[in-house]
Amino acid sequence: MDVDVKPALRWRVARVVNSHPETDSARTIRLTVPGWGGHLAGQHIDLKLTAEDGYSAQRSYSLSRPADGEHIELTVQRISDGEVSPFLLGLAAGDEIELRGPIGGWFVWRPDEGGQVLLVGGGSGIVPLMAMLRQRLVVGSAHFRLIYSVRSPTDVYYAQELARLERECDWLEVTRVYTRSAAPHTTRPSGRVRAADFAPTRWAPRNELRIYVCGPTGFVESVTAMLIEQGHQPSAIRTERFGPSN
Repeated sequence: MDVDVKPALRWRVARVVNSHPETDSARTIRLTVPGWGGHLAGQHIDLKLTAEDGYSAQRSYSLSRPADGEHIELTVQRISDGEVSPFLLGLAAGDEIELRGPIGGWFVWRPDEGGQVLLVGGGSGIVPLMAMLRQRLVVGSAHFRLIYSVRSPTDVYYAQELARLERECDWLEVTRVYTRSAAPHTTRPSGRVRAADFAPTRWAPRNELRIYVCGPTGFVESVTAMLIEQGHQPSAIRTERFGPSN
């Protein structure tokens, strides 16, 4: 895929095409960005809100789908007492917003990379990982495993699509980790990601295995430490983390 991962960034005006809910507190927003030159799975954008008095606020959001002409998608989680996320979740078709991107050249997956790919997402950290799975659905030969940690089944992003991909794609394995309330008939008790969740020997440390970890800072640090303790090389682990934002 011929995409410049370090373009000359400039602010653009994007228009909302539509949006739909993922959970009770998160929505996926589809935007049209005139002149968009494409992006890689795993990249993100900056959004800017500017008030009438000149005050502005910026936030970064991962792109949830691979390049699709001048269309992009992002999934926004509502943050309590936030100043940006409530505004974004209230956008309607035709509304406009400023953005720039794509941004990031490290936390990306390229379809020409084969082998095995381990994705570990915590909460909304699933967003850039979902872009990678959607890209693999279109092109590529890598085998993927996703470990997805959320509070409960009602907090799962892209729930129906993930279930369908897991059912239909022989190149994908999905492990759901519920930290507070497990799904009915689930053998794994609720709790945080632990070393046993990485147990299958076919996902043991090896040269061709690449790992992407995304989520809150504490989650990323804990998971990365477990992976290194199991023998994975730090150079094989790519991380993207986020702290409190609104």
